[in-house]
Amino acid sequence: MQESAEPGVSRVERRKQRTRAALISAAQGFIAQGRLSVPVLDITQAADVGMGSFYNYFDSKEELFAVAVGEALDAHGALLDVLTADIVDPAETFGCRFRLTGRLFRRRPQESQILLANGVALLTSDRGLAPRALRDIEAGVAAGRFTVEDPQLALAVAGGAILGLGALLSNDPDRDDAVAADSVTADVLRLFGMSAADAADVCSRPLPDLDAIAPATPR
Repeated sequence: MQESAEPGVSRVERRKQRTRAALISAAQGFIAQGRLSVPVLDITQAADVGMGSFYNYFDSKEELFAVAVGEALDAHGALLDVLTADIVDPAETFGCRFRLTGRLFRRRPQESQILLANGVALLTSDRGLAPRALRDIEAGVAAGRFTVEDPQLALAVAGGAILGLGALLSNDPDRDDAVAADSVTADVLRLFGMSAADAADVCSRPLPDLDAIAPATPR
């Protein structure tokens, strides 16, 4: 039986997409391991792609790594968008995203290591967590939920908190990630002007079932 083709996409184009995706996935693995000086040959071998075909997709290893980081950010942001789509309260949206990100450090370790390895640059990125967090902060201010004079500064504070949390959870595998994530989220919400009671209320609200999406990695 003839293979059913995706509408509008030829078999050749699908093969190109798979090759590009394999290179990006291999690059993400090396970035997560901190192996940024790895030669192109090692990347193509990890992707099971011919060395000669690499430059059909990327001009340099640096370009590939930039794309790999960007796609990891987009994947994380897209997941949070889906999980928080039905939340109306901007303070709860921000809190939910923060709490979920804290829990995802161990559930999606490769993606999380990429986030931690590029932490400072990500605070000003127009992809992934930063633009979504800034939007939530500004919406929280507009709704009277946050008393923040400088949303960009608030974003920097929140970004530092989430990166510090991720590093702590990575270095302390016995620490309860859910408890730690909720505690830091409540601290950040209080810094944004919420009362302790309101912050605790936001952090006590039910979260989506992450086990159905990203099972926890065994300790």
